[in-house]
Amino acid sequence: MTSNVKRHLHCRRFVLSGLLIVLTACAADRVLAAERPDGDRKVTISEQDGRIRVLLGGELFAEYVFRGYPRPMVYPIIGPHGFGMTRNFPMKKDVPGESHDHGHHKSMYYGFGSVNGTNFFGDSPNCGKTGHDKLLELESGPQRGLIKATTNWVAPDGKVVCTDTRTLTFHTVDGVRVIDWEITIHASHGEVEFKDDKHGSMVIRTHPNLRLDNAPGRGVTTANGQAVNSEGVSGKAVFGKRANWIDYWGKIDGKTVGIAIFDHPSNPRHPTWWMARGYGYVAADPFGGHAIGGEPPGTGDMTIKAGDQVTFRYRYLFHEGDPKQAKIVQQYRRYVVESC
Repeated sequence: MTSNVKRHLHCRRFVLSGLLIVLTACAADRVLAAERPDGDRKVTISEQDGRIRVLLGGELFAEYVFRGYPRPMVYPIIGPHGFGMTRNFPMKKDVPGESHDHGHHKSMYYGFGSVNGTNFFGDSPNCGKTGHDKLLELESGPQRGLIKATTNWVAPDGKVVCTDTRTLTFHTVDGVRVIDWEITIHASHGEVEFKDDKHGSMVIRTHPNLRLDNAPGRGVTTANGQAVNSEGVSGKAVFGKRANWIDYWGKIDGKTVGIAIFDHPSNPRHPTWWMARGYGYVAADPFGGHAIGGEPPGTGDMTIKAGDQVTFRYRYLFHEGDPKQAKIVQQYRRYVVESC
């Protein structure tokens, strides 16, 4: 049975099992949406000197930065009430209340700590770089915008280890700002081996207020965040656990906002392990079974045979309120139904 057929059957089973619940939830959501219009949802995508600017209803939503750093990233990301949802450091070094640890945690990006023996997660000279190759598609639209690009994973000696094709879609769901990632790793230059590791792969570093703990010695005193996953595990206990989704939320300037991250059921190793730290670092890590999940050594290893490929899909919601108020359970089910 091919991987595409397995993926389809997996989605089909998940969808059928939850379809009645989803239809009921979606019907209720449509009523609420009618009472609370989304306003101007037009998404405008434009290229500007090494970055792609994304406007929602004429206002800045995000930028995809593909030049000037070891790997492409999404920064800034503007959520409810105009709040920047990720840490500014190290792109901006003078923002009060932000810690200056882990300079390689740059807002939102994809990277991993051990690919064919090379670290494609850190920024030091002995680390690999995920270099932008070309833009395949830029699409603006009345309800969504799209960026499709290819990147080369280049080892310190200049050798290309593998490539990827990534599609980022920007839109809203019932007024909630959403970024969807689809990334396909191609074993285009020979076999590719992801070794069990805790560093990566689908990464975000949150606004400091969404941290679970403060760090006065590093200047962080406003953290008031909370975390929960789809299994009901909360707080710092979410670290290393497998779950369909995870949500970090807290108050910024008196307003409760959060970031929910969804792992698609068609992804290899679903539900993924989560490298979720108290200091606001959150990553879906399907290769971290031993390193963060405590399972036998090598559990997270994955080999992509030469010429093959593997695809991962994720959704980020930048929502108002806590997970219950934001209806994260229903939103996850909808995501699965709509994307299978």
